[in-house]
Amino acid sequence: MSKRKVIITCAVTGGQTFNPKHPNFPITPQEIADAVAEAASAGASIAHCHVRDENTKMGIRSPELFKQLCSRIRDNGTDILINLTGGDGGLFLPDPEDESRPLPESDIENWVDRMQHIKECLPDIASLDVTTANQADGSGEYVYLNTPYTLRKMAKSMQELGVKPELECFQSGDLMFGQDLIDEGYIDGKPMFQFVLGIKWGAPALPETILYLRNLLPAGANWGAIGIAQKQFPIAAQSVLAGGNIRVGLEDNLYLDRGVFATNGALVERAVRIVEDMGYAVATPEEAREILDLPKKA
Repeated sequence: MSKRKVIITCAVTGGQTFNPKHPNFPITPQEIADAVAEAASAGASIAHCHVRDENTKMGIRSPELFKQLCSRIRDNGTDILINLTGGDGGLFLPDPEDESRPLPESDIENWVDRMQHIKECLPDIASLDVTTANQADGSGEYVYLNTPYTLRKMAKSMQELGVKPELECFQSGDLMFGQDLIDEGYIDGKPMFQFVLGIKWGAPALPETILYLRNLLPAGANWGAIGIAQKQFPIAAQSVLAGGNIRVGLEDNLYLDRGVFATNGALVERAVRIVEDMGYAVATPEEAREILDLPKKA
């Protein structure tokens, strides 16, 4: 009997704050592309990518930087699948003196602008965060704002572009909205879900959460789970045991062990060991394409 193939995604940089003491956190398009190549060499078949401003080192919604990044990844010659974030443009920081007004640090954009980098880069996959929720980045609190109207428009645009939406779910109601997108005809082929566990005020990173969300999925859906910070590897193992795929990477966790900064390659290598030590096999990019119902690479 052949072993089940598990897809490993590496989220190489993210867009939120990080510990500035990390010695080699990827910031520039070249550094991020090099991190993707490192992750691919270690065994990842999907790279989930954001871009960052070189001066502020924070995430930025820049089609030009995304184009530079995708070009560098493709020039590296790896066949890793490119998964670009679709989450930028939903950051609402209300003015505490008048919460009807956004603070200048907010980043709220229409669906057309939020899709521009995806339209120009045409990745294999793009994340679609099917949630609106109170969240936090360090000590900063905000509303992550993704309205049903915007999500439907983004899903339709991805469908027309031939980009697979990765439906990121932070709680059970998000999964229910993802089901509505499927029922309404916005998702082609096998749907792809990702459970984001351990975010403040979101679904907790527990085995029970994985099983509960998995049991809400439509038949035939592909899925995986993300554990934040120290929960990264426990959730990876629990996701594999429950029949899912896994995501690791510096976006979600900066450390290999307590006090020991990680690299993307080292995080992927540990994920590979988890998969193989439990008796499963790691999917190649070509196998991941088949599992996810993506068109073959030209």
